[in-house]
Amino acid sequence: MHLIQLFIPAAPHAAIDIEDIIAMIQREMTERHGGATSYLNSPAKGFWSSGEGTEEDTVIVIEVMVNSLDRAWWRQYRRKLEQLLGQEELLVRALPVETL
Repeated sequence: MHLIQLFIPAAPHAAIDIEDIIAMIQREMTERHGGATSYLNSPAKGFWSSGEGTEEDTVIVIEVMVNSLDRAWWRQYRRKLEQLLGQEELLVRALPVETL
């Protein structure tokens, strides 16, 4: 089993309603994987170094549990979200999970 985490910018570069995008992702994940959890109330703050110094972003994390990891599908889905959100790069990561 794997935990997929999608880090969605709370203020994307594209002129779109982020709530609509979150609802779309939740709907797609529920249809394909049976559900999703979104952390919306307190967006996480991210910091990273770039050639121009330190940058900051606020993100909404969406988590999805999957039984098997289809890497090609997730790469394609990440590219779709990058285009929708006007992002150069979007973090989507998979973590192995052991349920207790």
